[in-house]
Amino acid sequence: MSTQVIDLPPRAPALTFASRGPVSELVLSALLSGEAEAGQLAAAGREALAASQDVVDDDDVQLALFVLYALSYGSLGRRGAALEFDPGLLALRAMLEEAFEAALRERVEVPALPAAQAPAVAKALFELTLEPGPPALARFVARRATLEQLRELVVHRTIYTLREADPHSWAIPRLSGRAKAALVEIQSDEYGGGNHERMHASLFRSTVRGMGLDERYAAYVDKVPALTLASHNLMSMFGINGRLLGAIVGHLAAFEMTSSIPSRFHAEGFRRHGFGEDVTFYFDEHVEADAVHEQIAAHELAGSLAEDEPELLGDIMFGAAACLALDSWSGEQILADWKAGRSSLRERLA
Repeated sequence: MSTQVIDLPPRAPALTFASRGPVSELVLSALLSGEAEAGQLAAAGREALAASQDVVDDDDVQLALFVLYALSYGSLGRRGAALEFDPGLLALRAMLEEAFEAALRERVEVPALPAAQAPAVAKALFELTLEPGPPALARFVARRATLEQLRELVVHRTIYTLREADPHSWAIPRLSGRAKAALVEIQSDEYGGGNHERMHASLFRSTVRGMGLDERYAAYVDKVPALTLASHNLMSMFGINGRLLGAIVGHLAAFEMTSSIPSRFHAEGFRRHGFGEDVTFYFDEHVEADAVHEQIAAHELAGSLAEDEPELLGDIMFGAAACLALDSWSGEQILADWKAGRSSLRERLA
């Protein structure tokens, strides 16, 4: 596949992105030329979906979706600003999203729906996210991960965490009342309470620097596998599409409720290799912050939304279950690679 050069904002030099198939090739070409031919995009989308054996783990589809969402986030700077609402690109995104969502709804096991009452919804979410112990990947990181594997873990995390909280913020203007207030409370912490140095994305940037890695957003897109992109694309799809409001709320609830314990184990893994607070503080912060956030997310956010809009209850639970499923699939893939002596990235770090 060819390599395209995408101009990022002035604070970062141009980065190269390699296409992974016909549809990502056309999307990247559109950004370079500033023109998107709707018929070609639609044909490439159909071709990619017809050829895909698993849309969720498809490099071409997931990279195309990632770049299309990047237009709305502003991740690509001025290069793609004029194309954010291009009809051909939006139609392609909708086509890929439809296949992605359909695959998830078919594969993700959603528990029986609780009553549309805050206590019942919170109880169901805690039961869904309850694990007998820390996830296998987190245990491995704490006890066995090599320095190279720790650096790979950070690379995987850059795809979301250097934009931490942004996907869930799409829901703020679509909520009202108790649920809106709860989400704003959570997001205020995520964004540092008005202090940019305390923003969680800024804290993670310190981790990236401390590991000797490139802190520019999207610097490692070419290195991460499809499932890492899919985890970010999942929350982008839920957040950007107003019809999936319940799903992004459920996703955030599960995300916050399963973060505290793995963060503690991750911090232990980095300390085991002698890293100091500049690297571990991000994880230490999440041990405490997410223990609080999980209560707000379960009761005041998801529970209140279910009470106020009972028709969204199914998507709340689906969003939570999908979050857990994608995290599990990605974690299993990373761990399998490491145990087999392989890199979990598409190519090893220098």
